[in-house]
Amino acid sequence: MADHYAQSREDSGQTEIPAISWQEPPEGPVVVLLDQTRLPAEEVELVCTDAPALVEAIRTLAVRGAPLLGIAGAYGVALAAVRGFDVEEAAGALAGARPTAVNLGAGVRRAQAAHRAALAAGGDEEAAAAAALAAARALHREDAEASSRMAERGLALLGELLPGGGHRVLTHCNTGALVSGGEGTAFAVALAAHRAGQLRRLWVDETRPLLQGARLTAYEAARSGMAYTLLTDSAAGSLFAAGEVDAVLIGADRIAADGSVANKVGSYPLAVLARYHHVPFIVVAPVTTIDQDTPDGASIEVEQRAGHEVTEITAPQVPVAGVEPGGGIPVAPLGTQAYNPAFDVTPPELITAIVTEEGVVSPVTAEALAELCDLSRQVTI
Repeated sequence: MADHYAQSREDSGQTEIPAISWQEPPEGPVVVLLDQTRLPAEEVELVCTDAPALVEAIRTLAVRGAPLLGIAGAYGVALAAVRGFDVEEAAGALAGARPTAVNLGAGVRRAQAAHRAALAAGGDEEAAAAAALAAARALHREDAEASSRMAERGLALLGELLPGGGHRVLTHCNTGALVSGGEGTAFAVALAAHRAGQLRRLWVDETRPLLQGARLTAYEAARSGMAYTLLTDSAAGSLFAAGEVDAVLIGADRIAADGSVANKVGSYPLAVLARYHHVPFIVVAPVTTIDQDTPDGASIEVEQRAGHEVTEITAPQVPVAGVEPGGGIPVAPLGTQAYNPAFDVTPPELITAIVTEEGVVSPVTAEALAELCDLSRQVTI
């Protein structure tokens, strides 16, 4: 049975809550998440004591974002192993929690492989659990390092494409420290530009229907002291037409072998707008997001989410007079059907460049991506 509970920042005694951490209190190991469904109103920890609790946190988007999902999946396998649960069952449930996010399955498999290898080598369950945890911690550390390298490469690319600085960058969804072991993917590039005095304005798409841009990216931009402006997704076209966008920076949940990119729904229209207005459209993601086993965009399984996310607006988690905390406020007639894909797919011909920790691919081709992945494997080995 899933077992998790919430803990406020005041209760924890922390000054800042990391997006994810492994903790070992006296009552036993736990995976602790910053509950992203409660932001920006509250910074609350969600404490998961078993894999089903973590699966539920993934499905409800309490933890989200491609790199962070990989870390969460690895920690979930380790949690099952350390607490003596069925590791294979836990791994299967975790990997299937969000089908489009390739990093989730990759993180699960990495910790699962470490667990299996330890057992095959004659180790006992305790040694196998330790191996799974070591694999999860290594993935967490590597992702932080990858985030830093992506920021450096992305900033350099912006300098090449847009010499002179003063960048006005449009971003979609949330790609900062809330989705990463470090400072993020696309947001980390914008943050690097801000720190270098080269960011004039960060345009933040609200990102309907769950408002990851309004709730999370604006939250991170404000905490970082960035100059930012929030806009509705449908206002992006007029922003391009006014000549107010110099570049688009987005992340990715899966990159197919041909360079097609699955990202939060609303990304594809931005790519079309960017191409029409001759604005660079840049994807920032770790090499682990590239899935060589998915040949093209048509082969990417796009997660379909519940219709109520569109027909209702979730009430604030904090008490508001006359509104039940966490409840849904209807914005459409009862019984309205909703189309609610979590992601859309952008073809490679609309992408200016894909920035990874191992290098930049431009133009985006299957051959260039395969070469990059081969290089990454050689570096890892």
